[in-house]
Amino acid sequence: MRELTVNLGERSYPVLVGPGARHELSAVVPGRSTRAAIVTQAGVGIEVDAGVEQRTFLVDEGEKAKSMSTVEELCSGFSEFGLTRADIVVAVGGGVVTDVAGFAAAVYHRGVAVVHVATTLLGQVDAAIGGKTGVNLPEGKNLVGAFWQPVAVICDTEVLSTLPPREYRSGLGEMAKYAFLGVPGLAEMGLEEAVAACVECKARTVAGDERETGAGGRALLNYGHTLAHALETTGNYDLRHGEAVAVGLVFAARLARQLGRIGDERVAEHYRVVLGYDLPSSLPPGADPATLLAVMGRDKKVTGNGLTFVLDGPVGLEVVQGVPEEAVLATLAELQKGHELPN
Repeated sequence: MRELTVNLGERSYPVLVGPGARHELSAVVPGRSTRAAIVTQAGVGIEVDAGVEQRTFLVDEGEKAKSMSTVEELCSGFSEFGLTRADIVVAVGGGVVTDVAGFAAAVYHRGVAVVHVATTLLGQVDAAIGGKTGVNLPEGKNLVGAFWQPVAVICDTEVLSTLPPREYRSGLGEMAKYAFLGVPGLAEMGLEEAVAACVECKARTVAGDERETGAGGRALLNYGHTLAHALETTGNYDLRHGEAVAVGLVFAARLARQLGRIGDERVAEHYRVVLGYDLPSSLPPGADPATLLAVMGRDKKVTGNGLTFVLDGPVGLEVVQGVPEEAVLATLAELQKGHELPN
């Protein structure tokens, strides 16, 4: 068992990583809590024991669960259960569950404690850590939410063996991102070591820029996500989040080359990482560049200075504002044609 820390002063919290970590849940529940609302999905199937009176609340599967109506239903259920500000919400599941349960915890009684028990690889390496919560609107992903740090995160690597192969591979899409955020050699690490390395990287980044207000900082964790979120918003392309991120990583590399920020070899490195995890690297059939461009213009990183992307460059990843539409459309056209690994 590995214990890492997200260092936020008085609000610092542990992240437990290793097989069987879920059995430590009762040890991280605050002593004042007498009730725990367990938020999960029927398909998760992971039992937890908070050590206090608990009731389970189910949310729907998939992105459709990330809605204001789900948050309202959860809060009504919490009230009926008698959950107080002294009690706790426990999110058991992947990124959808931790996002929506975390947001419900943030707004119920103006904030109750939450523990995330991440049961997917994507959740363990990224979504459950850092306090970002939120739900979607028809106009885009995660446009309504709050920063609400958990009191603990539990990453039980034992439960990852129950994931369907495609769900596990989706988590590898988020893991691939960390290869460009300063975590080398992930593909050669064992599972527990790789999860812990990603957690350590994210914890360090969050500690330095908790609310994404720095010049770069936490925003760099969105690498590959601008196109990914647009793909998830604009159509039914049968893409899991990590698969969309993988396409977004390749797009971002090609866009950086289009702008003269990197060369062919760095683009090729993106392909090697993405294809090494058996992830997609081109736009899905039927994707419309003009529609994707419009949605990317509404991305939450945009601050009024035009299209904004996290892009690779001579000094590594940076937030780049004012990217010309022509360059974005040209890069989307490359991906649409299915250009493969550069020579």
